[in-house]
Amino acid sequence: MTDGYADRVRRVTALRACDTVLSGSRPASVAEQLDAMRATAGAELLPDFYGEGGAVELVERRVAELLGTEAVAFFPTGTLAQQVAMRYGAEVTGRDAVGLHPLSHPLVHERDAYAVLGGLRAVLTTGAPRNPTAEEVAALDEPVGTLLLELPLRDAGFVLPTWDELTAVVTAARERGFRVHLDGARLWESTVHLGHSAAEVAALADSVYVSFYKSLGGHSGAALAGSAELVRYARAWRHRYGGMLFQQWPAALAALAGLDRELPRLPDYVAHAKRVAEALTGLPGAQVHPAPPQTHQFRLWLPHPAAALNDANLALAEQERAWFVGGWRETEVPGVSMAEVTVAAPALELDADGITDLADRFLRRLPPT
Repeated sequence: MTDGYADRVRRVTALRACDTVLSGSRPASVAEQLDAMRATAGAELLPDFYGEGGAVELVERRVAELLGTEAVAFFPTGTLAQQVAMRYGAEVTGRDAVGLHPLSHPLVHERDAYAVLGGLRAVLTTGAPRNPTAEEVAALDEPVGTLLLELPLRDAGFVLPTWDELTAVVTAARERGFRVHLDGARLWESTVHLGHSAAEVAALADSVYVSFYKSLGGHSGAALAGSAELVRYARAWRHRYGGMLFQQWPAALAALAGLDRELPRLPDYVAHAKRVAEALTGLPGAQVHPAPPQTHQFRLWLPHPAAALNDANLALAEQERAWFVGGWRETEVPGVSMAEVTVAAPALELDADGITDLADRFLRRLPPT
């Protein structure tokens, strides 16, 4: 067992034992997850075989209904789903360029798979820490096959455009003959800020990817939604890329459980995130972005070293069974650290006074500056 894995087990164990949690959710044990899957499966559901039937087919049908698309393909990972979507755009348009934000998932978190595996080129859409504007898309120096829009843009702080800005960007892309793909890993919770349903958002694009674990609490897995032609292509390339697993019913059942349990609660999380952010803004030297949050996730900065903040949070969890915010990391500003705050079901139990009290208990564990 590596030191890194041992540290992770320690954090997860501490978080599971907490009575109070501000950021994140209490991790479920394997036994608890098996119980949830068993309840979702019922007594008669059979396994899927190479992507056909069973829980996989149920998930695909459910997502197609939620997004209002013609067809859906289940994928083991979102990275793979997006590679296929971008490749399809290149083939049908004859353009190997993809419009990407420099902070987008394909450029930051996928080891350049779009280029190394797909033979595609990135055309950067904007340098600003937000999705591109219609004017920026219209002014791109060269045409692209696919314009990828990440909703929300996670590495800029979970930021979203307004509905009018989004529709204007899509119109600008259409006028230049670009296909539009939505990286909707966190699309489910974006609908509150956009003021439109997931189906209305998906209708703007040629394809959309959604995740089953980032906000819905699944094990893994993703879906690529769009036209029947796109999904036929996606199934072929899913096989070629090694993504056609013999059976995926555990991930599919967890996805169905998340759609039943977490999806209806996301608007409550988004609303409460605004209250949490407002309370945290009052901490000494704190900064929140965006203010107010646009989803149930946002960024928090505090003027302390990351190691000290992580140690204080773990000590609070182990000694007082309370979890404030974990995952602190250093920033380009010396002595200032940043963490991502995720407001989920446990945080709903905390009002403004409870949040302030928890923050004070956390800050008292920091060494004097």
